[in-house]
Parts: sequence; structure tokens; C-alpha cells
Amino acid sequence: MAKTSRAAARRAANIRLIVQIFFFALIALIAVNHSLEEAGKAIPVLSSASLHAICPFGGVVSVYQFITTGTFVRKVHSASFILMWIVFALTVFLGPVFCGWVCPFGSIQEWFGKLGRKIFKKRFNRLIPYKVDRILRYLRYLVLGLIVYVTAATGTLMFANIDPYFALFNFWTSEVTIVSVIILIVVLLLSLVVERPFCKYACPYGAVLGVFNLFRVFKIRRNPSTCINCKACDRSCPMNVPVSTSGAVRNHQCISCLKCTSEQVCPVDKTVELTTIRLETSTAAPAEEATT
Repeated sequence: MAKTSRAAARRAANIRLIVQIFFFALIALIAVNHSLEEAGKAIPVLSSASLHAICPFGGVVSVYQFITTGTFVRKVHSASFILMWIVFALTVFLGPVFCGWVCPFGSIQEWFGKLGRKIFKKRFNRLIPYKVDRILRYLRYLVLGLIVYVTAATGTLMFANIDPYFALFNFWTSEVTIVSVIILIVVLLLSLVVERPFCKYACPYGAVLGVFNLFRVFKIRRNPSTCINCKACDRSCPMNVPVSTSGAVRNHQCISCLKCTSEQVCPVDKTVELTTIRLETSTAAPAEEATT
């Protein structure tokens, strides 16, 4: 039985890794193809659009201008609007799976974190004091507010000049600023100490999608009556969400990576699951929902 569980866990983890690699490679190819198009050598089967044109966050920052003038912020394409609504629809049902499964910048932070875990071992992702970490997690909402306000006021893509995600896939081009490259390097170095630091503390799109955790249809739920309180779910969570104290995870930092579930790390079958059904609760003391 144990061998079967471990095999299932590896299979689930491998599926997610394959999805992450696919989207990372796809975005990289599109970025390269954009450069090739400028040289007249584009690959016909690939989109030659700039990453700004196909980023769903571009739709978010263009909402105000689109409502008031019917146009998009410069560098943003209608495809960004379409992708924005697709991601929103997916997030309503499954939570921020875009963050945990699709976003290439989140993936590369996670891969750097694997190296950091080997270097720092148990100290990895535990070096920042909880009280400090808890405050820092709300910085991304300040970043979101600033970007939306400045973009709406100026009609320009304010985030473009400091975007480490864009720098990652365009560092060889003249479109990338020195500031964004420096931020990219800092984020990757921090990823050796803190898992997904940009996702936790600065990502404006993660801030938007995190709100959906409050009302998503499929939630990560814990069954208190079968939970053995081993804390394996807490240790496996890249975003340090306290799953072991949850009835249903509503934490704004959850990225729906499913690492905490019984299919991957929880040793008790059907104790931590992605489901719409409230799992059996203990008659003695029902678990509280994790929202902090």
C-alpha cells in the first residue's frame, strides 16, 4: 500500500512538472520568435507577439482604459483580455492554478528553490520570522494598487520597465531595462533562501488571483477526523499556508499546487483533498478555515 501511495505521489508531481516545463518552453519559444520576427526569420507556427501582448495581467491593467476609451494600454493586445477572462474563469473553479501550474516565472523560482533546499536544508523557506513574513505578504497588494493606478493615469504599461518576468525571457533585447534585470537577479538569488519570494511578496497578478481563494468552487479541504497532525501538509506548502489548521483553505497565498494533498504528501488517504464537498469533521472541535 505504501509503495502504491508513493508511486501515485510521484505520478502527480511529475504531471505538474511536465505542465510547468511545457508552459515555460512555450513562453521561451514565443519570446525568441518575437526577436526572430524583427530579424525577418520568425517561425510561422508560433505566435510572434511580445510577451506583453499575451500576458493575462495586461488585461487587468487595461480594464480602466478599455472601459473609458475602448482602447488598450500601449503594448497590450486584445489577446491579454481574452486570456484574463479565461484565467479568471479557471480560478473561480480551481483557485490560482495559473500561479501553481502555468506561470513560468513562478516555476523558475520553484526550481531555484530546489537548489536552495539542498543548500539550507531545514532552514530553507523558514529563515524569515513569521511575524515579519506575515506583514510582507501584503506588499503585493500595494504593488498591485500602484501599478493599476499609474497605468490608468498615464496610459502606459508602468510595470514593463521593472518586470522581472519579462526580463527573464527578453534579457538579450533592448526592450529590457537594467532595473528589471537587477530585480530578476535579486529574485532568483532570494529563491535560494525563500520559496517563490516574488510570488509571496511582490506579484501583482498573484494578488488578484489570490482573492479567488475566498470563494473558489473546488477548495483544498482537510478532514480533521482522520488527520494525524503530522504537519506534512504545512511543510510541503511552498507558500507556507497552515493547511493543518484548516477545514477549508481560503488563504490568499494558496496557489493550488496540490503539494499538500493526500495524493502527494499527506500520509492518510482522503484527508487533504481538492473537492467541493466538506470533508467529515470532528465532533469534538471542528477545524477553523485558514484565512490568514
